[in-house]
Order: sequence, then structure tokens, then C-alpha cells
Amino acid sequence: MTAESETVVEAPAADTGTAPQTVDVDRALEAIFMVADEPQGLVALATAVGRPVAVVRQAIERLVDDYDGVAPGSVRRGFELREVAGGWRIYVRADWDELVRDFVTTQNPSRLSQAALETLSVIAYKQPISRGAVASIRAVNVDSVVRTLLSRGLITEVSTQAETGAILYGTTDLLLTQLGINSLDELPRISPLLDDGSEGFDETGQVR
Repeated sequence: MTAESETVVEAPAADTGTAPQTVDVDRALEAIFMVADEPQGLVALATAVGRPVAVVRQAIERLVDDYDGVAPGSVRRGFELREVAGGWRIYVRADWDELVRDFVTTQNPSRLSQAALETLSVIAYKQPISRGAVASIRAVNVDSVVRTLLSRGLITEVSTQAETGAILYGTTDLLLTQLGINSLDELPRISPLLDDGSEGFDETGQVR
């Protein structure tokens, strides 16, 4: 990977309202990765920072080297920039998975918000389901809520949707433990609580 850097570049015209006059590409990408809950493709990233794909690819290579402790003067970080499902996203480095899992499940046990509970319910009953589908059902943006549920270990990425590349989420064994049940089959049936049982559920109340 190259260590050459052309980090300060001209951004898109000011009238776009999305970027400052000059952009440090490496730092701009870092900022995007910090809030992205799905892998981001090179074209989408290039569009976001207003630079050619080749420039973004070189910046990502520099970031990977930096986080891995390969670049001169850098140290190996507790996170890594990983290519997954045709895109890039920051993940906890595998060396620290157990520590982070323990932290989010035992050391940071604050209560979930109502929004998080509603999102978790949708995922539990409709899994595997994409973030976009959850947002459509709840009619609100669920990006931050999904990140919270992932950090708590209550949901996980189970697969990728073949048609769109969207990540599909499902619940974890930790949720079963928290609910005190052995399987998802023990979740209460939803149909009796709805006007009719047709919206995503069969007549018995189980998820279709």
C-alpha cells in the first residue's frame, strides 16, 4: 500500500452545501466511517468527499496502513478498516472482541430507549431484515438505534441481501438470555394486538 499522501484537496463547489472549500480526504473519510453502520463503496465515498475514486482508494489504503500500524510512526489500533460486501467500514479488531463484548453487556447496562426497544422488536419478529426495511416499518431513521443495539450485543449482522448488498440483521443469544426464553418461538404472538394479522404476520401471529 502506498504511503504517499495528497490529503488536502479542493472540494466540490461551495454551493453544494455539503463540504468545506478544502477537504483533508483522509480525515473526511474517517468522519464518514465513524457514523456509517454499513460498508461504504468507493463510488459513494468519492461522491461524498467530491474526489475521484482513485484518490479515495489511495486514502483508504493510507488509513488501513495507519490503523494497522504499518505506516511510519503509526501504532496498531484497537479498530481496523475492513472491506466487507464490496464496501469499507470500521470494525473492532478481533483481538479486542471479547473485551468489548464484556463491556457492552456487563459494564454499560444502561436501559434501552423506547426507540431502541421498538427497533429491536421489529428485528426480532422480522429477521433477517435490513436497516432500510426497519426504517420503512418504523417510518423513522434507525441508524443510531441499530448501532446501539449492535454495541449492546443484542443484534448482529447475519447475512447480506444478494440484490442490494444491504446488511441483514438478526437477534443474538444474549437477547434470549435477557428475555429469559430459549428460542424466538417463545416470543409472544403479535396478531392479537394488531387491527388485522396480515401485516407481516400469519393468522397465528408468527412471523411470515
